[in-house]
Amino acid sequence: MTVHQAAPQGTAGPIGTAGTIGTVVREVVPVADGVVAVELVADDGGPLPRWEPGAHVDLLLGPDLVRQYSLCGDPDRPRSWWIAVLLRPDGGGGSRRVHALRPGDRVPVRGPRNAFRLHPAPHYVFVAGGIGITPIRPMLDAAGRAGAGWTLHYGGRSRSTMAFADELARHGPRVRLQPQDEHGPLDPDAILAAAPSGALVYCCGPAGLIDAMTERSAGSGTLHVERFTAAPGAGDGADTAFDVECRASGVTVRVPPGVSILDALEEAGGVIVNSSCREGVCGTCETGVLAGEPDHRDTVLDDAERASGEMMMVCVSRSRGPRLVLDI
Repeated sequence: MTVHQAAPQGTAGPIGTAGTIGTVVREVVPVADGVVAVELVADDGGPLPRWEPGAHVDLLLGPDLVRQYSLCGDPDRPRSWWIAVLLRPDGGGGSRRVHALRPGDRVPVRGPRNAFRLHPAPHYVFVAGGIGITPIRPMLDAAGRAGAGWTLHYGGRSRSTMAFADELARHGPRVRLQPQDEHGPLDPDAILAAAPSGALVYCCGPAGLIDAMTERSAGSGTLHVERFTAAPGAGDGADTAFDVECRASGVTVRVPPGVSILDALEEAGGVIVNSSCREGVCGTCETGVLAGEPDHRDTVLDDAERASGEMMMVCVSRSRGPRLVLDI
């Protein structure tokens, strides 16, 4: 299962600049009550990096303020990226900063990265709650181009708060819009019961919706999710000390109980890793593993990636043995 705002709303520690792309805001458009869509273009006028549905980018919005937002535009238009952001007045300030952007403003960006990829399938069932529609919107066209069948169940507090609702309604009966004040909340049991055989289910939205979908899909292997926050129990496990060797940097640090690998590298070893959410949900701090066995506590990597032991999220994951060797 996978995660990120539709990637997560975490804050960073020191903001690294590796891989940063200069972008300029070209357009800001209201798309629902409390939601704006923002178009970003390269500040040098050239094309932006290619991306696939499910990808997200980090917006570096100020000192120690970085947020992840899913790309929700057209992947076949490489000269601009679109994001859509819900204003959260009680949040950490990222959404307020985005809503204050105006054409001409410069925004450094990192990415794109993708931990919510659309895997091949004969049919897809998409489930979106609120702003969770953003990574799913470009998946609909991708599924259609691949010749796959699909249905979308899209819920929100009210019709006016549901971004892109009118546009999506044009797809006809494949889209089931379900404003809660008109039809009640989405029903995971009914959605999964109606899923065609062989379908993959993609879900993004509030934690309660994802938890319900996850519980009802347990063991099926068909559900892919993207979370705003860490999953319950994601950080559970033994909390013992171990050593981390940074092969490329020539540094070895001791990671004590209660301290993340990320913090230990920065504070004891002077090794800075790009990071953002610090909850294991965004994938920014993904690091290659050369030796040792990671104790994965993120919600980004899938089962195959975890089993390979070739990468880990150093913001939350730890070591199952006394030593890890990282490619950093």
